[in-house]
Amino acid sequence: MNYTVTVEDSIGIFSLHEDRLDSTNTSQVKAELLLVSQNDIDVLILDLSNVNFCDSSGLGAILLAQRIMNERNNDIAIVDGIGKVRSLLEIAQLTSIIPSFASLEEARAAVVDD
Repeated sequence: MNYTVTVEDSIGIFSLHEDRLDSTNTSQVKAELLLVSQNDIDVLILDLSNVNFCDSSGLGAILLAQRIMNERNNDIAIVDGIGKVRSLLEIAQLTSIIPSFASLEEARAAVVDD
């Protein structure tokens, strides 16, 4: 699985460099998200801008990250330039609790303004 993790100030950025977020890689993604969330961060940005396909397993990984951050009274945001993940969030009626942005710059600006 190809990904990067960056921590800038109090913002953790998990960037998945894969075409798919599905049952083939979600166990690895969940493990990495657990590790990233252990950092002293106030916001976790999931950069899924390279993801062209996300299934219910991928949604489960996103919800795990949201739950972890929520338990710590911290925030989460998703970068989804392609719109595939956002469509799944809309179908699952989760757009009100997990904001998504078209670019990493937009996500950073939104979380810094909060």
